Amino acid sequence: MSARRITIFPLTGAVLFPGLQLPLRIFEPRYRAMVSDALARDRRIGMIQPLRAAEGAPLYSVGCLGHIGEVEALEDGRYNIVLEGEARFRVLRELDVATPFRQIEGELIEGDEGAALAPVERAMFEREARRFADAQGYQIDWAQVTRLDDASLINGVSQIAPFDAAAKQALLEAETISARCELLVQLMQFFGKRDSDDGHATLQ
Repeated sequence: MSARRITIFPLTGAVLFPGLQLPLRIFEPRYRAMVSDALARDRRIGMIQPLRAAEGAPLYSVGCLGHIGEVEALEDGRYNIVLEGEARFRVLRELDVATPFRQIEGELIEGDEGAALAPVERAMFEREARRFADAQGYQIDWAQVTRLDDASLINGVSQIAPFDAAAKQALLEAETISARCELLVQLMQFFGKRDSDDGHATLQ
């Protein structure tokens, strides 16, 4: 795919997946400028995690391009927005820009959001998800879950599950829905065990 300029919002722990929504409260001046600029152009912002929580820190190689759907402009200049995930992107290089917000040259990653899991994969995932939810004390409407298509289910759980930033990044970088499903099962097993051990296990 051809390269394109992408305005990015680097935020640790905030991971957007294609087909999902991410509500954001924008209050820092540079990010208010970022939203104003995006609204005046194509309403698109790339969500991506920095490798560490520091100013100008290097970025992970994969993020997700989002389209600003809902927007509420507050009188004091802040914004409440909802980003709608469109496609993953890969960072090619960071651009030298005069804007207060960062921009990169990136390429969109062709997704397989329309792909389906094998019945055994779906069954294995739902079984592990029920186990994990019960262990965590979550109340889930399983009838609603069973009606979701595979991509909506796997991406949805990937985005909202209480995993650490590195785990969520690994899920975002998974090449296929099937690979993401397999990793999710492993993560639910891993983080489920953590609570029964010393509570300090981390994904390496």
